[in-house]
Amino acid sequence: MGIYVYILRCNDGSYYVGSATGSDLASRIEQHNAGTFGGYTARRRPVTLVWSDHFDRITDGITVERQLKGWSRAKKEALIQSDWTIVQQLSRRRAGRPRDP
Repeated sequence: MGIYVYILRCNDGSYYVGSATGSDLASRIEQHNAGTFGGYTARRRPVTLVWSDHFDRITDGITVERQLKGWSRAKKEALIQSDWTIVQQLSRRRAGRPRDP
């Protein structure tokens, strides 16, 4: 069964991070576009799937979903483009930046 974690690009250019258990990610995206869930994506339709990954263990997928929700827009865009160098640079920059006096 497992879980999909995904990023949608909304009509206003924003990103939505979500997850779907089971094996039919396409129907989940259709539900977002139909406004089935209400909330964030319902007001920003249509949405487009720009990234997804499947995890066999649901707990792993939920962990990744929570991480992605905390990422900056730039870092999400680097992930969408599979630019791992930028993802790593953005990770170091945020965590390793010295504090201002």
